[in-house]
Amino acid sequence: MKTRQFTEDQIIKLLQDGKKGKKPVEDLCRDFGCSTASYYAWKKKYGDTNADEAKRLRRLEKENARLLRIVGQQRLEIDAMKDIIGKKR
Repeated sequence: MKTRQFTEDQIIKLLQDGKKGKKPVEDLCRDFGCSTASYYAWKKKYGDTNADEAKRLRRLEKENARLLRIVGQQRLEIDAMKDIIGKKR
């Protein structure tokens, strides 16, 4: 079964519809084409955010991952330089 990618706007709309409580979550998820597990995972991740906040959160998560990669690369470079300096002595 192919997984489907949902946009943040679609997810936020689903969560807002679920918050209104007019339909059971199972029915909303069936109509939307996702599992209830996905619904609750998104609810935990996005909470009461709106579309703009969700985009900002996603951008910050990407930036955080990029910065963590940079720190890891720098750590490797520092360790390599320490090895080179240690061999010269």
